[in-house]
Amino acid sequence: MAVVMSRQLRDNELAGTGAGSAMARAACRLAQLLHAPGLSYLAGGSGAVNPYLEPLVASSCDYANLLCESTLQLAELISSIPAGRVDVFFYGGLQVDRYGNVNLSRVGDPTRPRFRGPGAVALPLIGAARRGIIFMTDHSPRSFVEKVSFLTAPGFLDGPESWEKARAEGQIRGEGPVMVITPLAVLDFEESTRRMRLVSVHPGVTVEQVQAATGFELILPAQVPTTTPPDPTEIRLLREIDEERLLSQPLN
Repeated sequence: MAVVMSRQLRDNELAGTGAGSAMARAACRLAQLLHAPGLSYLAGGSGAVNPYLEPLVASSCDYANLLCESTLQLAELISSIPAGRVDVFFYGGLQVDRYGNVNLSRVGDPTRPRFRGPGAVALPLIGAARRGIIFMTDHSPRSFVEKVSFLTAPGFLDGPESWEKARAEGQIRGEGPVMVITPLAVLDFEESTRRMRLVSVHPGVTVEQVQAATGFELILPAQVPTTTPPDPTEIRLLREIDEERLLSQPLN
């Protein structure tokens, strides 16, 4: 997943990552080493800019991230999103629905939720980032749902009409979520309907397995390719970034 995420980053961009984002931080560093030397990235709650990842740690709030090029106050970091300075933001959640709306807040009855997540922080502002990339470490009907229990980070809302209305009113300024990356597949959103569409399946995974693991009907192209696997250089560099093999631990 980290390699696929790194391939989406471009030179001279500013990327944002959240609190529980070791994979996203590793992806940013990998992109810097391979094809985007001018990329800069923000490490969530620590306020670190371009942390050296020595070592890569699970949370961006860990003090180890302060071994970095520079730091920002948390308010500065969060305000960089609505200010339009963030080109791409990596984020995930407890749930995601067919329109790319993400829930990181709670599941179940609002008065007595079955489960509480870490909450919003900057995610309600995600619509101001130029583009969003969702990464989900669980791909199952539990996390890929028909409609999120709570809207933490807006995707395409209820579809094209509601999204275009929000854009016209200035509530959303970016492109919206452009990709979803999971342990099974890569997905994006079909341009006219804004519904989630299967782009590729990872090696060893079938289209049928991805659809069965998704709690709503995906748009399925006639031909679905296999995700390009990591090449030897990508694997070597990622192992150097992740010396403690944090990313090799079970995802769930």
